[in-house]
Amino acid sequence: MKAVIFDLDGTLIDSAPDILAAVNKMLSGEGYDTLDLPTVTSFIGRGLPNLVEQVMKARSIPLPMHAELCAKVLKHYTDPSDFLKQPYPGVLDALKCLKAQGTALAICTNKPFDAAQADLDFLGMADFFDAMVGGDTLPVKKPDPAPLHRCLELLGAKAALYVGDSETDYDTAQNAAFDFALFTLGYRKKELSYFKAATRFDDFAKLLGIVEAWAEKKCTDVS
Repeated sequence: MKAVIFDLDGTLIDSAPDILAAVNKMLSGEGYDTLDLPTVTSFIGRGLPNLVEQVMKARSIPLPMHAELCAKVLKHYTDPSDFLKQPYPGVLDALKCLKAQGTALAICTNKPFDAAQADLDFLGMADFFDAMVGGDTLPVKKPDPAPLHRCLELLGAKAALYVGDSETDYDTAQNAAFDFALFTLGYRKKELSYFKAATRFDDFAKLLGIVEAWAEKKCTDVS
């Protein structure tokens, strides 16, 4: 069985404008100055609690407010009237082709499960995926390898290619001993030289060939 596990934000969808809007609504409501898109984008990747913690540090907000502000950001983020997110170009076509080929597909994200599900439902992408592990599914988040291993277990596969956009995703793949493909136009913070063991791509039309090459190399070894 071919299996591919995807990160969500910065990999399949560009959700940074929605995250920015949610953060700035929270900040404005609390009487703080808003942040710009590059700053908030740099906080994406380690889950909602970490993102809000970084926002609070940037605006010197007392840490005891953390849980309350996490809830407010999540509420703003999941308000469908404000959705700006979109799949990256070529994502839907790539998912359709992979699904038509019988590839098992899953998502491994640090975003809360319900928020990730809301994104997929809004964008009409939910039916592509056989499983999803969110940032609150397990006691640990990426880069701990457990979320990836849980995805693989849910798919019933022996191996999977992990596709992501950031150093968090790369480190997760390394920790879990998964092969990794890097989408280079996402939210990564490190230079490409950091991703030494990754196959790189900047166009989802190229992903199909990457998956085929991986499957030829890998699936015969684990079938």
